[in-house]
Amino acid sequence: MPPVSVAFVGTSQGRWSVERLETVSGPSLPPARHVEFLEGEAAGRSVGDAAWVLRGITSYERYVTRAEHDALALRQERLGRPDSTRAALIPIKKSAKWWDLAQDERRQVFEERSHHVACGLEYLPEIARRLHHGRDLGEPFDFLTWFEFAPVDEPQFEELLQRLRATEEWTYVEREVDIRLTR
Repeated sequence: MPPVSVAFVGTSQGRWSVERLETVSGPSLPPARHVEFLEGEAAGRSVGDAAWVLRGITSYERYVTRAEHDALALRQERLGRPDSTRAALIPIKKSAKWWDLAQDERRQVFEERSHHVACGLEYLPEIARRLHHGRDLGEPFDFLTWFEFAPVDEPQFEELLQRLRATEEWTYVEREVDIRLTR
């Protein structure tokens, strides 16, 4: 799949209503009542009354093996499922210490020690997800993580977040905002 440009726009109107916006670490974002999720050419357009605009792009999978890639592809559901009326946008910025590691060292922290992919696989297909990269675009967040799920799967999503945030990988997170949404 070719890269897809995205923009998440905190605004007064939009498809997704903000239920809560919480700062986990680092500076927060200004409040917004709605989030609009724009893709492709629409992601590049200017936005009028935005409290904030977060841009990213899909990219290749940097830290997964072929077996992990295949397992994710087999279980991952598409975004936009009718019953997935809950979402979470979680922008993350990692520390300079993380980026100073070589890619194989980041892989060791990411999967061998923190089990990021293995953990995420346990929650598929109920929780659909897509990762967007902002670091190479000069954006304030390195990653824009987007999750969609049905209301009945919200406790499992909370469990997934709790498990990931308890890993070694999360010791490298210096800024994280948790935005919960409903459609």
